[in-house]
Amino acid sequence: MNNKLMSKVFLWMTLGLLVTFATGYFVAGNEKMIANIFGSNMHWVLMIVELILVFILSARAAKMSGTSAKIFFLLYSFVSGLTFSSIFIVYNLMSIFYVFIIAAIVFAIFGAIGYFTDMDLTKIGTFLLMGLIAVVICMIMNMFIGSENFDLVISIISIAIFIGFTAYDVQKIKNMSENEAIPEDNVAIIGALELYLDYINIFLHLLSIMGDSKD
Repeated sequence: MNNKLMSKVFLWMTLGLLVTFATGYFVAGNEKMIANIFGSNMHWVLMIVELILVFILSARAAKMSGTSAKIFFLLYSFVSGLTFSSIFIVYNLMSIFYVFIIAAIVFAIFGAIGYFTDMDLTKIGTFLLMGLIAVVICMIMNMFIGSENFDLVISIISIAIFIGFTAYDVQKIKNMSENEAIPEDNVAIIGALELYLDYINIFLHLLSIMGDSKD
């Protein structure tokens, strides 16, 4: 059961990432679409839609039909891809590719730790959440300060937090397979969303540190 569930989780997570990256790459190559998204308030609208979709999925995925959960997840991945297009404008394509591979390796290592360890990682969940809240507050503060050094520190701490979340979430998903009250397809989407968010955040913060800008 565990192996079957985890296979579905990673399959849907991978599909979500493919939708996001493919959408971002396509949009980045269309000057009109870029102008419509980033040259107006549409960018903020899309970010709000992203938040709404992720909140709906997080809160309701367990009670949705399997098909509805999958549609919402793919829709969220697509909308994320629209805002994600900015990285293809700012960074060189090969740089994005290399960071993608590095992020995938880091993600895989800590995902494996979460899956195979006998240590109960639920104990670190509260600390990770507290750290994430602190990072969000620091990011908002730095929007006004504009310190590159502070931004670097935030990115390093964020990477540490999200690799911790990766191990934590993988173990949590593994344990969720024992909950027969939630259909397996729904658990797979819940897990895919959590790991998708972990990977995307690891990737973006690594890219901000290691990425080769086009400028």
